[in-house]
Amino acid sequence: MFSLSKQLNRYFSKSVLPYWLVIILDLAVIAFCWVAIYWFQYRTSALINNIFPLSCTVALFLIVHLVFFRVFHTYSGILRFSSFVDLQRIGFAMVSAAAVNILLHYWTNSVGAPCFVVLRSLHILIVTGLATIAMWVMRVSAKYLYDMTYQTDDAKNAMVFGVQAGGIAIAKSIRSEKPARFRLRGFISHDPSLKYSRLLGERVFQDDDKLVAVLKERRIKAVLVSPLRVEQFRKDVELQDRIISSGARIYMMPPTYEWEQGMPQELKPVKIEDLLPREQINVSMEVIAEQLKGSRVMITGAAGSIGSEIVRQVASFGPEAMLLIDQAETPQHDIRLMMAKDYPDVPAQTIVCSICQPYRMENLISEFKPDYVFHAAAYKHVPMMEDNPAEAILNNVMGTKIIADLSVKYGVKKFVMISTDKAVNPTNVMGCSKRICEIYVQSLNHAQEEGKVQGNTQFVTTRFGNVLGSNGSVIPLFEAQIKAGGPVTVTDPNIIRFFMLIPEACKLVLEAGAMGKGGEIFVFDMGEPVRIDDLARRMIKLSGAEGIEIKYTGLRDGEKLYEEVLSEKEGTKPTFHEKIRIAQVREYDFADVRKAVDEIVECSKTYNAMDVVALMKKLVPEFVSNNSVYSVLDKK
Repeated sequence: MFSLSKQLNRYFSKSVLPYWLVIILDLAVIAFCWVAIYWFQYRTSALINNIFPLSCTVALFLIVHLVFFRVFHTYSGILRFSSFVDLQRIGFAMVSAAAVNILLHYWTNSVGAPCFVVLRSLHILIVTGLATIAMWVMRVSAKYLYDMTYQTDDAKNAMVFGVQAGGIAIAKSIRSEKPARFRLRGFISHDPSLKYSRLLGERVFQDDDKLVAVLKERRIKAVLVSPLRVEQFRKDVELQDRIISSGARIYMMPPTYEWEQGMPQELKPVKIEDLLPREQINVSMEVIAEQLKGSRVMITGAAGSIGSEIVRQVASFGPEAMLLIDQAETPQHDIRLMMAKDYPDVPAQTIVCSICQPYRMENLISEFKPDYVFHAAAYKHVPMMEDNPAEAILNNVMGTKIIADLSVKYGVKKFVMISTDKAVNPTNVMGCSKRICEIYVQSLNHAQEEGKVQGNTQFVTTRFGNVLGSNGSVIPLFEAQIKAGGPVTVTDPNIIRFFMLIPEACKLVLEAGAMGKGGEIFVFDMGEPVRIDDLARRMIKLSGAEGIEIKYTGLRDGEKLYEEVLSEKEGTKPTFHEKIRIAQVREYDFADVRKAVDEIVECSKTYNAMDVVALMKKLVPEFVSNNSVYSVLDKK
């Protein structure tokens, strides 16, 4: 039902100005300029005496202007968002109309029609210039007044890092944002040739030693990173430190290759993980999809950090069915809800149980008959496993052995095990338990190839370091400590770690699993290591908190200063992916490994920690305990 009040409110609200009103205003400006110029040339008496022919002439000219307004769409731009393009359209329309009007002027003068006034071509040119300027001023004034009206005291002075398309787009975006969160106060660039240049009326500043002083002098509270410069920015630690030390916050969008759901809606303050240097990882998802689509996939540790991401990525390929196993009830319930919401067409069983129950595992695997097994279930916290070595063996080693043996028995095509960099030259129980898992599945694969074990399952191991956002990660711990006012606890000022994003790690796991032929230990290139002390200090600066103390607590039991992805005795071979290499490791005879593993498992059931660790060191001689009660075993 038509509502006059609603229409008036729509047309004359601050958010909408109808196009016909813009046209009327523009035509009124032109008409006024004609009257003003005629009066200035011939004065009041002539204007009054010739008002009718002048009106007819101006009306004819306005019709011409209206045509060209339509051709160039001068009325389609929103006045308060007027740009150079809008002003350019007006200029083209006015010049085109002036040319036609000059021709009409010669025609009306030649025919001597009494309904048209006699004019000069110069009058048309003058009116065109004045009216064009007036229409430009009207739009610029509307934009300026609107900006001033909606400029809030809360808006932060901001600079944009990046001077090409991405940076310009962000600058224009924040200027049009209402109410404004940011005031554009300049640009930052590495290019020395742009020194003293201006963009959108603002200075371009160099990323040099003077930048901190510039940011403080201009009271910059935010630096907005162009989405096309995210990778460059992540690698430039010096620039990050300059911005952070100035007291400014850093805002960025995800890099363009992470825009899975379209253009992000807004810039957001960065978290520390956004600033860690990492390169774009391209994975051949088509090959993975070809293998997993229509297959039956089993995932252990499905509710964990890595396992849950593998669940999401595998589900996106449309498998025939999924069997998801984890012993954590509440997280597993969350996985069930996620699958029902995001992947309702993928049949998925969410089972709460331990992989250490052989009869239950056999029952599940024999009924489900998986084509692929992704084995992510494991105890992983170093200090906890150092205090509970028997549990590390029973869960990590015995659980892996159960799943691996059943995979062979029931014809699983491929078994992909998630390992860790702590398995290399292990200094703790957890790392050694994972190394034993690697040894078992690799030797089992070789035993099949040699015909010593009947089966065709391909066993593939993937080995990588810390993943950002995983359960127990150092970053959430630091965030909680900073929020509580400190202190932030760092074990040692020289400790370093490798980091990778969970989705990236899981994509590499899937590709390694898809491309592996069996028996490989795939090593991921984790990029540059990060000093944890530097990480903590940068997180404190990013938070804006002051007076937060860093407390060094000493290395925990079994912890080492740096993690390795390969031991010194191991080499690597290149693979199908530049970020994935194959470790050349010592090989074991399966019969010897099975006997040693059975012995360790049986010993673990006694819960005699020293005896358990002694047997672990016997199987993995490079396992040398560090800062641990088990160090006495290395002296014998």
